[in-house]
Amino acid sequence: MSEVETGPPAWDVRVGAYGVIVDGSRILLAHWNEKGASGWTLPGGGLEFGEDAPAAAVREIREETGYDAELGNLLGVDSFFVPPERRLSGTPRPLHALRIIYAARVVSGALAHEAAGSTDEAAWVELGEVASLRRVELVDVGLRLYSQQAGRGLA
Repeated sequence: MSEVETGPPAWDVRVGAYGVIVDGSRILLAHWNEKGASGWTLPGGGLEFGEDAPAAAVREIREETGYDAELGNLLGVDSFFVPPERRLSGTPRPLHALRIIYAARVVSGALAHEAAGSTDEAAWVELGEVASLRRVELVDVGLRLYSQQAGRGLA
């Protein structure tokens, strides 16, 4: 029997959970600003150790926007890869990220900006203005998934 080699992993994995929150003609976005890079994104973020994805999405939405949210349907899971030379952390390993995306709605709270986090602003943005924003790809992925479900009467 051959032995299995163990050691540090060859890549990092990050699992995040996010909400697509559309209210009429507006979408709720958070402005990500970290290590000199910035752009509008869906509210949400990384799972803490032992946390399930729905709980992480609700927690992150509250932290980044001030709103308590209720999750609806799972819209989809997006996967992307970042080579070491594009990592903002300077880590010499590639990153494989999985993003779990839910439809969500605000149930209480008031719009607030995150203090001392990875986002510095939250805002309701008209859907027609999203294309002109400096945004991360996740916004487009989330809107595409949301539109597909809405077209089937599921979102």
